[in-house]
Amino acid sequence: MEQVLQAGVLVGATFVTSALSAVAGFGGGVLLLPVFVAVLGTRDAVAVLTVAQLASNGSRVWFNRREVDRRLVGRFALGAVPAAAVGALLFATAPLPALTRLIGVFLLVTVAWRHWKPHVAHLDAAAFAAVGAASGFGSALVGSIGPMVAPFFLARGLVRGAYIGTEAASAVVMHLAKLIVFGAAALLTTASALVGLALAPAGVGGAWVGKKVVDRLPARAFVSVVEVGLIASGLLLAVTGG
Repeated sequence: MEQVLQAGVLVGATFVTSALSAVAGFGGGVLLLPVFVAVLGTRDAVAVLTVAQLASNGSRVWFNRREVDRRLVGRFALGAVPAAAVGALLFATAPLPALTRLIGVFLLVTVAWRHWKPHVAHLDAAAFAAVGAASGFGSALVGSIGPMVAPFFLARGLVRGAYIGTEAASAVVMHLAKLIVFGAAALLTTASALVGLALAPAGVGGAWVGKKVVDRLPARAFVSVVEVGLIASGLLLAVTGG
């Protein structure tokens, strides 16, 4: 019964956060972190989240494949792949309380960053290797840093399918590098991989619902709800260590 309840929590959280992120405009991965940590533990949470994100990002790449900026993805990958591998190695050996507090602090920083840097500088394609490196390293340690990286893609002038597909393709490359290291370090088990894949349909369904809702309700209200949740979860994890 406990396992059934946990499965229900994970599926429900994946669906709801995916819908919220579709309306609010930033990543469901960061919203799922506190729930996954509470149910699965810190290490399993990041591994499962990586699989789930790989599946959901992969579908977005496919749906927008004709508009993906492959050159930008390649530049991003130059920095993201090695940095994600290094970050994943550190994640495998870091003490759990420290990792949990790091995730808590990251959630708080995410909210602050959104208000401090709503717009970022335009970077040329070559500079995206640095964005990839920061994204890969941070994502390996805290699961997802999409809200802090997405503005750089938007500043390139990417819109709609081009933005969604290019950002998702960059994330796929990064998550693949993380999963290879997680697998080598025995952090990614068959069970955690199956859990991540099982949650993928809930994420797709939530995104579909969010797309329908966004045309009817003000996004600012959802952003406020999401940010309050991030602050509360971040304080809890940062102070208690999970």
